[in-house]
Amino acid sequence: MTTREVEHEITVGAPAPTVYRLLADVAQWPRIFPPTLHVDQVEHGGGRERIRIWATAGDEAKNWTSRRTLDADALRITFRQEVTAPPVAAMGGTWIVEPVTDDASRVRLLHDYSAIDDDPGSLEWIDRAVDRNSRAELAALKENLERAHQEEELTFSFTDSVTVAGAAKDLYDFVNDAALWPERLPHVASVQLTEDTPGLQTLEMDTRAKDGSTHTTKSYRVTFPHHRIAYKQVTLPALLTLHTGLWTFEETPEGTVASSQHTVTLDPGKLGVLGPDATLADARAYVHGALSTNSLATLGHARAYAEGRA
Repeated sequence: MTTREVEHEITVGAPAPTVYRLLADVAQWPRIFPPTLHVDQVEHGGGRERIRIWATAGDEAKNWTSRRTLDADALRITFRQEVTAPPVAAMGGTWIVEPVTDDASRVRLLHDYSAIDDDPGSLEWIDRAVDRNSRAELAALKENLERAHQEEELTFSFTDSVTVAGAAKDLYDFVNDAALWPERLPHVASVQLTEDTPGLQTLEMDTRAKDGSTHTTKSYRVTFPHHRIAYKQVTLPALLTLHTGLWTFEETPEGTVASSQHTVTLDPGKLGVLGPDATLADARAYVHGALSTNSLATLGHARAYAEGRA
């Protein structure tokens, strides 16, 4: 069996430890890689992990599973796909991060692969695909890592929670059944919800603001019955360049804690939508307030629903 080994590299304007940390922390991938919707650590420990990745390919959402080995001292991450698609017989590789200066690093992406039946035509096809994808992935990595590093002060997270005298399943069902939100939530004007693959949803929604105006958002949601729903907005309001979120429902002795967590990145070039003198602090307060208002409204109606069924 012929095994091909190839290497691609790019220089990134961010310190090597920062680059490694963002590559190693799969929770950050929706922030760094635009197609990535959500990443779940299925298993982890001892520098090894098994991860499941949900990402868009065109307008479709897909998922797959890989195994990774992390070496923070060497700034290396090796990976191996568990299941490959024809004509690939095996596929794996390594991320290597090397410091160039205090504020720049070289990222090397190594691949090793083989073709089913050692077919020369298939191997040539894989050569082209790996070369094209690696170049595109490294270019996106450079752009988004540098932006993430520069925008750390623009990104923030917050969580709103309520304690409910009801079951996690009922709370989950309320949030999961978003097609019913126009009937259940006063701030939701209309919804289009599709779920062609179980557990992968596309949610397009018109939401009413306090001033009576409506704005449209599109999100992809990944559901984990009956405890979690993760999402990533891909159609964003003017003030944001990133918005990811996580609904969680955890039963405790005091009741079920239902939470809505948001991570957002502000767009400093769009502060003018809040007025000519608006500051980053104004934008942060506005976004936090608007998202919390909607989250707490949804959680309040979900609580009434779950407690009514209890």
